[in-house]
Amino acid sequence: MTESVFQRIEQLLAEHDVAFGVLRHEPVYTSEEAAAVRGVPLASGAKALICKAGEQFVMFVLPADIKLDGRKARQGRAWKKLRFANRDEVLELTGLKPGSIPPFGSLFDLPTFCDSALGENETINFNAGDHSISVSMSYVDYLRVEQPELGEFSA
Repeated sequence: MTESVFQRIEQLLAEHDVAFGVLRHEPVYTSEEAAAVRGVPLASGAKALICKAGEQFVMFVLPADIKLDGRKARQGRAWKKLRFANRDEVLELTGLKPGSIPPFGSLFDLPTFCDSALGENETINFNAGDHSISVSMSYVDYLRVEQPELGEFSA
């Protein structure tokens, strides 16, 4: 039996000696629902977006209360086109449905780009491969484990 994404996250964080919290809750499908069930500010949600940038797929991680700005995301890169991956592409790349994707592109062999605004939160929260499992961890530990490329990608 293959490991679940949640089990892979647990293993990754344990390998890096990262303290984290797990909350099991009713399924949530929007960032607003997730923040409410977690009892945390919307901005602390680490929203993972899978996009096709030029000819490759990448992951953008932003605070849940802001939107991706395609122009800023393409700036300084050779990407002429940038679009959101469709449901089928997301499923093929991650094995997950949109809204349940954790902010670790490395788990899916995707380059990860993190909006620096997420760093305004000491603790970040995200769905862990399931609409009914949330993980909370420090932003500093997230950076140490994932090592995303930081930048300004939001509107």
